[in-house]
Amino acid sequence: MRVRPVSPDLLVAELADLLAGTDPAGRLRVAVDGAPAAGPDVLAEALVDPLRERSRPALHVRAEDFLRPASVRLEHGRTNPDAYYEGWVDEAGLRREVLDPAGPGGSGRVLPSLWDARTDRSSRAAYVDLPPGGVLLVSGALLLGGGLPFDVTVHLQLSPGALTRRTEPALTWTLPAFARYADEVAPATFADVVVRLDDPRHPAVVEALETG
Repeated sequence: MRVRPVSPDLLVAELADLLAGTDPAGRLRVAVDGAPAAGPDVLAEALVDPLRERSRPALHVRAEDFLRPASVRLEHGRTNPDAYYEGWVDEAGLRREVLDPAGPGGSGRVLPSLWDARTDRSSRAAYVDLPPGGVLLVSGALLLGGGLPFDVTVHLQLSPGALTRRTEPALTWTLPAFARYADEVAPATFADVVVRLDDPRHPAVVEALETG
C-alpha cells in the first residue's frame, strides 16, 4: 500500500479523469461515501462541472435527501447511533428512484430527492433525465456494504481522532455508528478509491502496490 499526497484540486481532477474514462453499461453509478466531517457532498458537487467539461453529463444526489420519515427514523430517539447506522436512509427508495433507473437497462429518469427532513414531507422534486453515458454521483454516509448497486465506490477515510475532532458537536452522538461501520463493513478495504482526509487541505490517495 502506498499513500500519495495530492492537492484538493488535483484530487478532483484525477477523480474526474477516472470517472470520465470509465465506460458504463449505460450510465455510471458512483458512491462518494464518508462521514459528514469528511465532506462527501462537497466532493461530489465539485465533480459535476469537471465531468461535464469531459463530455460526461453528471447528476449529484445526496443520500440525506432520501431519509426515512421522522416517525420511522427517530422511533428510538433523535440521537440513537444504532438507528442512525441501521436505518436512517431509505435505501429502497434510493434504489427504486435513483440507482435502478440509472443502472443497466434503466430509463435514466432519476428523482434527485425524495424527502425533506426539515419539513418531514415529500420534497416534491421533479424527475431528471440522465442520458446514456451520464455519471450519477450519490454522496453521503454509510453507503457501502449494504448491497446498493454502485459501479464505482469512493470512500473518504478519517482516522478516529480526526473524525472526533472534525465532527460538529451536535453530531458527536453519531461517532459510535462510524466506529461500527469501520469495524463491521471496513469500507477502506474494498472501495475502488480510498482518500485519506485527516487534513482536508492535504488529502492523500491510498494506492495498492502492484506485485510482480
